[in-house]
Amino acid sequence: MTTPQSINARDLAGRQFRYFDFVMVAFVVILLLSNVIGAEKRSVINLPWIGLWPFGAGILFFPISYVIDDVLTEVYGYARARRALWAGFGALLFMAVMEWTVVHLPVAQGWNGQAAYERVFGAGWRIILASITAFWVGDLLNSFVLAKMKIATGGKYLWTRTIGSTIVGEGADSLIFYPIAFYGLADWPVEQIGMVMLSQFVLKVSWEVLLTPVTYLVVNVLKRSEGVDVYDRGTDFSPFQI
Repeated sequence: MTTPQSINARDLAGRQFRYFDFVMVAFVVILLLSNVIGAEKRSVINLPWIGLWPFGAGILFFPISYVIDDVLTEVYGYARARRALWAGFGALLFMAVMEWTVVHLPVAQGWNGQAAYERVFGAGWRIILASITAFWVGDLLNSFVLAKMKIATGGKYLWTRTIGSTIVGEGADSLIFYPIAFYGLADWPVEQIGMVMLSQFVLKVSWEVLLTPVTYLVVNVLKRSEGVDVYDRGTDFSPFQI
């Protein structure tokens, strides 16, 4: 490991990094699994002095993708984090097309699992649209805020930008996902949507706070392994670059 060199992201054009691909793959895998396994299930927890409080089950693992997004932006810069985001966006689109195709294939005679299969994978266009839109907006905001805060703080106080960017990104994610996905559905009354949105936001930010020591460890190890400390001075922050 070497002491990381402070460098502007625009000076890294064409440079290959040892661990970037692994971090990007982890980001995409967690993103996909969180959307397949946990997005639609509404769970409940009994909180002291509050009582039963509903939350979306995806909250348990989806915030890890934001932690990895923080790591990508902090270590490799906004442009490479944006590249990972577009990889995740493409993977989500492919997953949505595959789910729709498989669900609507003709059922073989004697197979009785179609109803259960549709319940698990037939999320419908609203959840798919909500998931992809919320992810795209939330993660871009998360990376943008973190990159700008890193410049403003001179690279100090990592915890302020990981938590601050999460507040913005996860806030946008929750505000976009739940109304698009569930507003107007009989089993999702408005007050339930509001409670779940709020609990999602609070729990996601709390996850980020709890994982701050892990974020520090991973960021420091990767910076020393890659030998760079990237700042996004002069970076093109357009979300449509790849």
